[in-house]
Amino acid sequence: MASAAEQLAANVSLSQFSKATDLKKRLWFTLGALIVFRLLSHVPLPGIDPRALEVLFSQTRGGVLDFFNTFSGGSLERMSLIALGVMPYITASIVVQLATSLSPQLAAIKKEGESGRKKLNQYTRYGTVGLTAIQAYFIAVGLESWGSTQGIAAVVVDPYLFRFTTVLSLIGGTMFLMWLGEQITSRGIGNGVSLIIMAGIVAAIPKTIVNVLEGGRTGSLSPILIIGVLALVIGLILFICFMERAQRRVLIQYPKRQTARGMMQADRSHLPLKINTANVIPPIFASSLLLMPLTISQFAGKRVEGDSAWGDFLIGLNQYLAHGTPLYMSLYAAGIIFFCFFYTAVVFNPEETADNLKRYGGFVPGIRPGKSTADYLDYVLTRITVLGAAYLTFICLVPEYIVARAGIPFYLGGTSLLIVVNVTIDTVTQIQSHLLAHQYGDLIKKAKLKGGVRR
Repeated sequence: MASAAEQLAANVSLSQFSKATDLKKRLWFTLGALIVFRLLSHVPLPGIDPRALEVLFSQTRGGVLDFFNTFSGGSLERMSLIALGVMPYITASIVVQLATSLSPQLAAIKKEGESGRKKLNQYTRYGTVGLTAIQAYFIAVGLESWGSTQGIAAVVVDPYLFRFTTVLSLIGGTMFLMWLGEQITSRGIGNGVSLIIMAGIVAAIPKTIVNVLEGGRTGSLSPILIIGVLALVIGLILFICFMERAQRRVLIQYPKRQTARGMMQADRSHLPLKINTANVIPPIFASSLLLMPLTISQFAGKRVEGDSAWGDFLIGLNQYLAHGTPLYMSLYAAGIIFFCFFYTAVVFNPEETADNLKRYGGFVPGIRPGKSTADYLDYVLTRITVLGAAYLTFICLVPEYIVARAGIPFYLGGTSLLIVVNVTIDTVTQIQSHLLAHQYGDLIKKAKLKGGVRR
């Protein structure tokens, strides 16, 4: 039988949306912040020739630059003020999270509660500034060297002035996006950084749809193939929705406690373990590492044209690591599986969870508290991580294979679908939570009014 809270949540409808004033303000604020993000993506860095940029990205299609350009909503291709997006912040967050699991000092800070969380967030911001400065400097130097090898004046101002302005502008753009994401989280709906990434991915969808429809109009793509791809995308979205909400609930029981009426009652709870504990981190890491050699070979191609040995090597490397090749698919799958287990082992500590359960008197029925509970949780987590790794591998490899074999200009892969679906589910859940809280508030007000009338 459903509880009162579940029955109330089931009755939440959009008809109550017009009455939730605070929710509407949050939605408008989120929409305005995302519009600001999209406007900034069209503000270019000073001192760059846009025609040279177009040539650069036409030669590096399929590399790591194209991969990160998808997450930035085309900002990297236009070399705008927010060309790096929030990726330095994401990288710094992951590094701090990994360091927290490996360093006893940072682990102690994490256990301090709210003050420890603020310290770790400050370390993340410092790391974001450092990573952005390093990446911005290499972008400036890379544009200068690439332009000289191509015989194109990509940089039209003094090189030293260009490096200084590029580093300063990109640091300011990334820090502004980080601040904007924090404002969305606190004053809007959903996780701000995730919504910014999703907005960048969604911005490329109209162009992708136009390319596919243009292929159908010109005859390069058959209508049956287009319909099949559409059905595949819908099926993958439904499968992602199912798997992202799937979890293994471990029963936790607490000893009997005396209630206010003098009755002895045993409390039961559940420890939810998600099938996909690592979320979208494994595909992002695997793609970045796999596309890095391809990007280096594309940049270095013009430098080794006179050297036949190096030229043949780079040509062979590009052919073997091209999208859809057996070597690329195998390495991609191996990278996803490795990072699934690695990141899950970092973010979930069975020993710490078992100690917390023992401290509060909780235990798994049939399992002794302490080390036995930790071993049991590790055993369960390993089994569901196998399913999570297989799920992520399937979601990421199927679009890559179909796009490569069919030659469809569909640049949104499994990683992009994962991010969009995950963020959408999280945002809808938060909207429902706000509507539920508003309905609870109305019930409390009605109860107070009835109580006042009875007196």
